[in-house]
Amino acid sequence: MNSLQGLAASVDRLGLVPGELILEVGSYTDSDSQLRLAIEAKIGTPLLTGQVDEVVDAVLLWWREGDGDLVDDLVDALTYLSENGPIWLLTPKVGLADHVEPSDIQDAAPTAGLTQTVSFLAAPNWTATKLVARKSAKR
Repeated sequence: MNSLQGLAASVDRLGLVPGELILEVGSYTDSDSQLRLAIEAKIGTPLLTGQVDEVVDAVLLWWREGDGDLVDDLVDALTYLSENGPIWLLTPKVGLADHVEPSDIQDAAPTAGLTQTVSFLAAPNWTATKLVARKSAKR
């Protein structure tokens, strides 16, 4: 499988569909531009950045060790997110500079009101972790 096929498969795993509004946070020069382009091709619109007024269908949060407080960034991302939308936390893969330990994500997610559901290698140097709002228990 070539890298373009791999990126297409990664975008499919993200579950994004055409027409969705996706907010991108924390993208810098080290972010995977090919993955970003593949996502934009799939949804058919540019990724939103900066302050937005719309409610978005998903948030892509590029996050590295040393970027600050993960809980704060997750809570901030939730303010823009639709009720059922995921936060896709993109972190450098194991062995790279600024790698985020899985235990850091596991600790931060519940504090921010989120549950971790799945993680996979989304691009050559980036791992994607899906975080969703916790469902309240029915009584």
